[in-house]
Amino acid sequence: MSTTEAVTAHARPGDWLVILPRGLTDRGRRGLILEVIGRGEHKHYRVRWDEEHESLFYPSGGYRIERGHDPGE
Repeated sequence: MSTTEAVTAHARPGDWLVILPRGLTDRGRRGLILEVIGRGEHKHYRVRWDEEHESLFYPSGGYRIERGHDPGE
């Protein structure tokens, strides 16, 4: 299992989804995970992107999850 797979298996609302750049002119994207939908290999996320719009993201590769702030910490 790759590092990305291990982390995304436990993504939760409040974590950040980071889309990695695909080329020299691409800056990538970043969005806040608002909701985790589905289970197992069928998970996808409702994300509020930095551009201030929301969409569904279906994981396929070229991204990572960064932990958000846990209010319990």
